[in-house]
Amino acid sequence: MIQQKIILYLEKFAKGTITPAEQEEFMELISTIDLEEYEQIIESYPGILKNYPVSHIPNSELLAKIGDRINQHEQGKTIIRRLFPWKKMTAVASILLFISVGGYVLWHKSTPDRQIVQHQTHYDDIAPGGNKAILTLANGKQVVLTDAKNETIAKQSGVSVNKTNNGHVIYTKIATAAQNPQPTFNSIETPRGGQYRLTLADGTNVWLNAASSIKYPVVFAGNERRVEVTGEVYFEVAHNTAKPFRVICKDQVVEVLGTHFNINAYNDENAVKTTLLEGRVKVSSKAEAKILKPGEQAQFEKGNILIADVNVEQVIAWKNGLFDFKDANIETVMRQLSRWYDVDVEYRGKISEALFTGKLHRAVNVSQVIDILSYFNVHFKIENEGIKKKIIVMP
Repeated sequence: MIQQKIILYLEKFAKGTITPAEQEEFMELISTIDLEEYEQIIESYPGILKNYPVSHIPNSELLAKIGDRINQHEQGKTIIRRLFPWKKMTAVASILLFISVGGYVLWHKSTPDRQIVQHQTHYDDIAPGGNKAILTLANGKQVVLTDAKNETIAKQSGVSVNKTNNGHVIYTKIATAAQNPQPTFNSIETPRGGQYRLTLADGTNVWLNAASSIKYPVVFAGNERRVEVTGEVYFEVAHNTAKPFRVICKDQVVEVLGTHFNINAYNDENAVKTTLLEGRVKVSSKAEAKILKPGEQAQFEKGNILIADVNVEQVIAWKNGLFDFKDANIETVMRQLSRWYDVDVEYRGKISEALFTGKLHRAVNVSQVIDILSYFNVHFKIENEGIKKKIIVMP
């Protein structure tokens, strides 16, 4: 009965129709459930959100009340250990934050004596990124790609280059290419605050994250398919045993026949990370080569390749419209925000040691993200620098 009532209130949260009295009752009920019941409830919430898309912003008063309720439990440490273990308390805090920010969840991993302070902040806002890129054709002509009308951009080497209105460039063969054609190359580059999708002439699908690029032949001739990338790119490679697909990235080569994988090679990250979702890939450097299995990530740093098991859904969250953090420090979080919102970041004072875990939709304005982060003793200010904006991060 309690579980059904909680799910009913979750639905009201999603629709934005819950009353103050129901909010109070909800918080009383959520503090009585055990971890198993919590897990069953949270599994129901994504389905509720699908039926009732949410757009309301964080409710500061509600968050403050939730914080007070959790802190009351934290103060009775003996009682907590017996009736309200920290694992469960973190779970309860997460579901409450999930609800209070309208379907976006982010929670903070910290010691049990922390305080959640009520904040009422206002920022100049920054809109999220979108489908933006520049296509450079073989003749040097540059085409600005946006969400505008469908159109044919060019015809080259027996291939038609078409742009759709939803951020997608498609290369389609329209004629048989000449034998041993002179290779012609195109490239697509996304700015900070941009993303784009590309379908190559062989049917391979490519997604570019913000501040990324790919250089590729219009037609894959010869005995291989070779492209070069920077930044972060996700591939779904068309299978062709006769022509291996090779991705050149800094000083490493990723070789596949047909598979799904992600490459993160930003200059401000400490390693080039190749993550395999399906199939099989070989990652090679000048010194060594290693084979990846699905669910593994090759981390290439200082000439060495290390293999680790990872959560692949977290790795490709960006492609699915999400930020997804797991024990991420504030610098890791802000690097992603900087790229997606096209904003510089400056740190003043001691850098917070907080670790963050959770998910946020990338379609929200930056104010909603930093409002959530600011509940956990990290403070922000947005400064204008001409047409550019900067986020100041403070303890």
